[in-house]
Order: sequence, then structure tokens, then C-alpha cells
Amino acid sequence: MLDLTRDATEVCRRAGVPEGLLNLFVVGSTAALGTIEFEPGLLKDLPNLLDRLAPPNGHYFHEATWHDGNGHSHLQATLLGPSLSIPFESGRLLVGEWQQIFLIECDVRPRRRTVIATVMS
Repeated sequence: MLDLTRDATEVCRRAGVPEGLLNLFVVGSTAALGTIEFEPGLLKDLPNLLDRLAPPNGHYFHEATWHDGNGHSHLQATLLGPSLSIPFESGRLLVGEWQQIFLIECDVRPRRRTVIATVMS
């Protein structure tokens, strides 16, 4: 999991518009975005929850097609979703004090991800 809050704030600041909406979208079907209190306990709890909902050792029809061991990865990412919209004002994200933006990679191997940021004013 990566904390994207600073990067997202910088995108809003650089946009130079007084207020608007920041939309983030991660490219890839096994990664997802969300908000969470980015602290050590929850950084373990969220992946554990996802593993209970879509266990890595479960039976997935995806495996019969591709044999790549990541059927659960696609389902976990789908549960959270690939995009997130956050309002901002004066270059500041309107999130709670304990609410950070995160990216989670659910795949079974490392991936390089692109997050597309779009600012709407």
C-alpha cells in the first residue's frame, strides 16, 4: 500500500484553481484506490480483510483460463475500485484529519502502476 495524499495535494496546488474536484484513476485490473487512516494496524487489517473476502487459495475460474495465480487479485481490486474523487479548496484536499488516499496493489507479483489525476474546476 502506498500513501498518495501528498502527491494528490501537490496536483491540486499546481492546478492553480481555487476549488474543484480531483479525480484519481489507477491503470490496471489488480490495483485499487481508496481512503483510510494510513497507520500500521490498518495497513495490515485491509489486506487481511481482502484475503478473507477473496482468499488467495480459493478456486477461481480466472485460473482455468490464465493459470497466473491472481484470480483473487482481480476480485479484491474490483471490490475497492480503480478510482476516487476528492473535493479540494485553496489547493487543500477536503479530507478528514485521519483520512489519507492510498493505492493498494493486490496482484501476486510487483507491478508498476500509473495513476491518472484529473482536476475539474
